[in-house]
Amino acid sequence: MNETTNGRSAAEDLKLMMQRAFVGNDATLDLVLAGFLSGLHVLVEDIPGVGKTTLARSLAKAAGLDYARIQFTPDLLPGDITGVTVWSPEKREFVFKTGAIMHQFILADEVNRASSRTQSALLEAMQERSVTVDGRTYPLPDPFFVVATQNPLNFSGTFQLPEAQLDRFGLSLSLGYPGLEDEIKILGRVRDDALIDALEPVTTPDTITALRAQVRAVRVDRRIEEYAVRIADRTRKSESLKLGMSPRATGHLVLAAQARAYLSGRDYVVPEDVVEIVVPVVQHRLIPTAQSRLENATPTEILMKIVSEVPKPSGL
Repeated sequence: MNETTNGRSAAEDLKLMMQRAFVGNDATLDLVLAGFLSGLHVLVEDIPGVGKTTLARSLAKAAGLDYARIQFTPDLLPGDITGVTVWSPEKREFVFKTGAIMHQFILADEVNRASSRTQSALLEAMQERSVTVDGRTYPLPDPFFVVATQNPLNFSGTFQLPEAQLDRFGLSLSLGYPGLEDEIKILGRVRDDALIDALEPVTTPDTITALRAQVRAVRVDRRIEEYAVRIADRTRKSESLKLGMSPRATGHLVLAAQARAYLSGRDYVVPEDVVEIVVPVVQHRLIPTAQSRLENATPTEILMKIVSEVPKPSGL
């Protein structure tokens, strides 16, 4: 077996181990794994109690990564996340006290309950893969991955994430309510608090780094790149949208398509990879016009109409 085959086997092992604790459909797990293996951070918007924390903890445990949960509240300060310099009487000098973000896997829970300054501290660290405190830069661990959750905006005590911050998340998704059979399974697992603790790591941090390199090595034909750019261009020119895709979003779309191809057992991207992954990659970045909102048109509906109008490249 070559390295790529071994890598895909490791990805499947991750999924199977997660399913011991997390009850949900395969599509949800595949999306989160696509984000994880491509290094694209994931935003989960949903009501409390549908399994967001279980999803994140089970992935961190299965991957063998150092995990931390940051509960975002209105009184959380940027320094609580990035770290601060404090005076050490023993050393008689200022020393850096690490913040909560200095872990390989971060669950940023209810990120839209914190102030915009605190949100920015997290999201800028996500983008730069480092934090700067008092003029000194400290790199974040590698590999590094963030799953952030947010409550729907009609919940009390929430602060909307600015567009520039939302753009830093590679994918967004919603778990939704479980089906009847899944909820019955969940009832049995709720009574067993040790399920996640009993999960065994099936990879190591070095393995994850290698898997991410394999994902980025998946071949992307120029026609696929042009296809992604044409979709992005249509969103920018759409009369239904006030804000379309950024160049960063286009890059995320191609990278996520590479991850989907990899998880599907291919070493090349096909147009269907782009079509299947475009909604979770793009939907949270789009802002409909006032007229579109009056017509109850959602970003997802507008996006899918645009995608349907862009011809797929052939011969791939």
